[in-house]
Amino acid sequence: MRQVVLDTETTGLEPNDGHRVIEIGCVEVINRRLTGNSLHLYLNPQREIDEGALAVHGISTEFLADKPTFDKVADEFLAFVDGAELVIHNAPFDVGFLNHELRRLGSRYGTMEQRCGVLDTLVMARQKHPGQKNNLDALCRRYGVENGHRELHGALLDAEILADVYLAMTGGQTRLSLDGNNSAEQGGEMAAEAIRRLDGQRPGLTVVRASDLELQRHRDKLSAIADSNGEPTLWDRQEEDSPLH
Repeated sequence: MRQVVLDTETTGLEPNDGHRVIEIGCVEVINRRLTGNSLHLYLNPQREIDEGALAVHGISTEFLADKPTFDKVADEFLAFVDGAELVIHNAPFDVGFLNHELRRLGSRYGTMEQRCGVLDTLVMARQKHPGQKNNLDALCRRYGVENGHRELHGALLDAEILADVYLAMTGGQTRLSLDGNNSAEQGGEMAAEAIRRLDGQRPGLTVVRASDLELQRHRDKLSAIADSNGEPTLWDRQEEDSPLH
């Protein structure tokens, strides 16, 4: 299965107000394996960038002045994504902007939905983690994905980070590393990204035991809870059922 993890940066929030795409980042994933193939495009929007958008991505009008317009790179972009499933965080935003760009070129290009499947990782995250923050930074923290190098939003960087988050969120890592060598998954089974072998001569773990005072405070706390509830605590019941008693 071929997937393309995609992100865009734009001049503002609403394409119907004339805002345009200024950056596209794409990362290829085949059968849950990052292939190393990517596409990164900067685009001249032929308009000013909103201050709010500039604060998010830091891409200035001056930087984009010598970059191609979307019509000059449309065929290259579509050749990269055609037939793939697009993996996008908050897909309606990016797909809406890309469809707006395609409409400007005429009906012959159709829509992104006609060319690709679309998977929205924001919808997926909200289903898996209801009531929690599910922006990309929050998901990185939740799944242990490194994003400390992400000071500003960037389409390719965000696509690379989202690819790692998506793979973690949907089943874990896709490569097995033993002694520093990566190998592809076999038989569809996913293994850990890396297995670190522990030294057999390593020192034993230090066991820290509770002091008599700490044990007495623990017993006093359990007694207070039992008195408040009118029945023994679960801890007490488990100790009574223990074969050591």
